[in-house]
Amino acid sequence: MVDAPVDSVLAAELEEERPRPGLLARARDYARRHPTVVIGGGLLLIMAIVAIIAPLIAPDPLRLNPINRLKPPGEKFWFGADFLGRDVYARTVYGGQISLIVGLAVAAVSTVIGLAIGLTAGYVRWVDAIVMRIMDGLMAIPGVLLAIALISLAGASVTNVIIAITIPEVPRVVRLVRAVVLTVREQPYVEAAVSVGTRLPKILVKHILPNTLAPLIVQATYVCASAVVIEAILSFLGAGTPPEIPSWGNIMAEGRTYFQIAPWMIFFPGIFLAITVLAVNILGDGLRDSLDPRIARRM
Repeated sequence: MVDAPVDSVLAAELEEERPRPGLLARARDYARRHPTVVIGGGLLLIMAIVAIIAPLIAPDPLRLNPINRLKPPGEKFWFGADFLGRDVYARTVYGGQISLIVGLAVAAVSTVIGLAIGLTAGYVRWVDAIVMRIMDGLMAIPGVLLAIALISLAGASVTNVIIAITIPEVPRVVRLVRAVVLTVREQPYVEAAVSVGTRLPKILVKHILPNTLAPLIVQATYVCASAVVIEAILSFLGAGTPPEIPSWGNIMAEGRTYFQIAPWMIFFPGIFLAITVLAVNILGDGLRDSLDPRIARRM
């Protein structure tokens, strides 16, 4: 009867003395358990690095050289030349800057605004009745059409594109946060905090906000992917970034007229766009499984 406590004490001491795995070992173990996070994050990191160092690895994307008009991919022009003799490789690499800036900015801004509105609407009932009707109205309008209307009124610029894409994305974040808040606010620890007179801001920040972070991070990745696609659609339709700023949508829009004789003008920016969106979606799926292991076990 006396040996059991002694054995448990010895086991606890041995556990404390056992060296903890280093950072590299923990990172390797995480990569083994969640390979999609590593694959998606790695692809996205590569695309970001290429866009950042574009001035070092690519020539001027606006340089005109009509003598090289519509030259196919080769040693001089890796991705070929467009109808004005501009290097498609340079324009594709620089175009990643616009897509990543728009995607990350829309994800950050819509997440912050949606989180603030969703927390308030989910906890305060009279605010919920008003705010959610506004959100339902915004969600009833197709995001691309709303963005085109806003840009038509405000003019084409990167800032206006970010604002135009953010507005349709906010209701999706609000609905997600509100759903989490409606579930959490009935928990005993929240009711206990209310019973002792804890103020509303402290309840929202300390007791409810942490429960929304995991699904919010996953939602932010999908918002980022959606923003990249919508920016390309707007630029392709001529309602996005100005034509003088190279973006993947602008490059494909300029190349559609010459698609039959110069398909590389659409092919290469389209491949970069597809890889970026795929990387963000893979990263989002991996984060979902990592942050909520119950979902991974059910799949």
